[in-house]
Amino acid sequence: MERQQQIIDWLTALWPKRQFSLLPASADASFRRYFRVTLDDGSTAIVMDAPPAVEDCRPWLHVQQLFSATGVHVPTVLAQDIERGFLLLSDLGNTTYLSQLTADTAPAMYGAAITALIKIQQASRPGVLPEYDHALLKRELDLFPDWYLARHHQLTLTDTLRAELDTVFERILAVNLAEPRVFVHRDYHSRNLMHLASANPGIIDFQDAVHGPISYDLASLFKDAYITWDEETTLDWLVRYWDQARKAGLPVDKDFAIFHRNYEWMGLQRYLKVLGIFARLYHRDGKNNYLKDLPVVEQYVRKTCDRYAGLSPILDLLDHVSGQTPQDGYTF
Repeated sequence: MERQQQIIDWLTALWPKRQFSLLPASADASFRRYFRVTLDDGSTAIVMDAPPAVEDCRPWLHVQQLFSATGVHVPTVLAQDIERGFLLLSDLGNTTYLSQLTADTAPAMYGAAITALIKIQQASRPGVLPEYDHALLKRELDLFPDWYLARHHQLTLTDTLRAELDTVFERILAVNLAEPRVFVHRDYHSRNLMHLASANPGIIDFQDAVHGPISYDLASLFKDAYITWDEETTLDWLVRYWDQARKAGLPVDKDFAIFHRNYEWMGLQRYLKVLGIFARLYHRDGKNNYLKDLPVVEQYVRKTCDRYAGLSPILDLLDHVSGQTPQDGYTF
């Protein structure tokens, strides 16, 4: 309540002659919280509360400027107190893409998301955002054995098995790192895209943006942990992106089969990480909301590992922790 009172005091200083109410708007997987401010004239705004001891507003502000300059719809900064970790933002509403997506609405909504993503990617340049390099990608992959296998399933790998898993990880990373590099939102999915009356989508939660593989945000968008589509449908959307990206001058591979392979392996890196993150959110942070999404994420991993040679050790590990019979000759 102390932080909330500090927010009220800050807003009172901003609007000394206005009446307002403050209610929780949402929370995310970090320590940030969001409040909706309703003023006496009915207008609204959003307060981001990012405690400085555990969060930093500055990356969010930096990416907001970069993305806003591309013409995509991101929140406008109305006021800021970086020392205390408070931002006052324009309100993009509470209607997420996830809440509005149906078989009928999806084509237009994903079409708008593709258009916005291409605008962001066209503005890409090195040296502006952190690099999505080998160290960061590998650190994310390590969340899978450290948190999903060891902590969530109490599976301790032998040194031999860990070495074998690391070999597979290097195989994945070699494909990821060979891709052309663009600005990457890094969490571009249906809960972080807002459905608006116009100028769709509203884009939020972009503070972790990096300069990295061009297929990453597509894997986030079409292999979504919170809503699934049949592969024929997502393949059609991927082709539409690929065609538009080529026309926009983006460095996608001219061979769609290679581009699709890259997208699949990028999605594999992301969802091995996500399995670890969801497990960590539960065991370390006491957030159990994400446990229900684990089966969807694991299924994305399984499909990719089943499709491409050299990935079977991951399948064997998933079979083992789920009680299925591992392949012959694979021991734990």
